[in-house]
Amino acid sequence: MASKRQPLHEWTVDPASAIALQKSLAPRIVCRDQMGEISHIAGVDIGFEEGGETTRAVIVVMRWPSLEIVERVLHRTPTKMPYIPGLLSFRELPAALEAFEQLSITPDLLMVDGMGIAHPRRLGIAAHLGLWLDIPAIGVGKSRLCGRHDEVPEARGSWVPLTHRNETIGAVLRTRERVKPLYISTGHRISLESSIHWVMQCLTRYKLPEPTRQADRLASRRTAETRGPESDATPEQDTLSF
Repeated sequence: MASKRQPLHEWTVDPASAIALQKSLAPRIVCRDQMGEISHIAGVDIGFEEGGETTRAVIVVMRWPSLEIVERVLHRTPTKMPYIPGLLSFRELPAALEAFEQLSITPDLLMVDGMGIAHPRRLGIAAHLGLWLDIPAIGVGKSRLCGRHDEVPEARGSWVPLTHRNETIGAVLRTRERVKPLYISTGHRISLESSIHWVMQCLTRYKLPEPTRQADRLASRRTAETRGPESDATPEQDTLSF
């Protein structure tokens, strides 16, 4: 999936420059629906291995509405930036973009394990990635980065607004009864209401929507394999297509 867009910026920046970039890019995030027909949804999971020395990006592409997995990519690359609160996308996205270059299918919608605009400067990883690729994107977070919210009713599908500085930045969504809620936010080119709709549509019997659940599952399985007692190498990349 070679990107036809010009890069938004360089990645080798200092923290002050990264914050300035976030502030300049955030107003470009589109928080209304600008989607075409949805035929493929991708789940994106990014994590770290070897004490943070290696960044691991996983993309799982699923056909909609069957949620059949049609392509998977796992890519590892040396980590280029230390952990700095609020600047995680600058640490994680280089690996994700390299993984997207290996896809043969261009997804119509992204579900990213992380935040969209539910970020102090309104540019979490889902927003940054969606803007860079110009693909509708949803942030599906497991924990809160910023903001406040009321208690979420127990019924499946219930949600309450997540607010920060008198602005609604996301939704706290109960995807399963008696299970901790998820933090859903617009990434790019999709409204909050549609973000909630698509997350609910992609649920099966688990807490996470299938695209991010499958990405997390692949990441966990392949990490265990490469760290197992019978493993003698950690591949730079692992591309699997169906």
